[in-house]
Amino acid sequence: MSYFVYFLQSLKNNDLYVGSTENVEQRLTLHNTGKVKSTKAYRPWKLVGFKECKSRSEATKQEKFFKTGQQKEILKKKYGLT
Repeated sequence: MSYFVYFLQSLKNNDLYVGSTENVEQRLTLHNTGKVKSTKAYRPWKLVGFKECKSRSEATKQEKFFKTGQQKEILKKKYGLT
């Protein structure tokens, strides 16, 4: 089974959110319907990218890596969010 690290852009404040999941489309729906407490206030969200991983543990490690300040800034530049 595949797992994914995904990157969302808030259309409200242009912020970048990084998460991991088995189902990117379903997770995006949860974010946009307000079912994720940490992102509820910044809806709506747009999927700007994702990366496939071989295992849940790899996806979690990648998520933590991309959430570091330096990596988040690199992602923002990559997806034109700066």
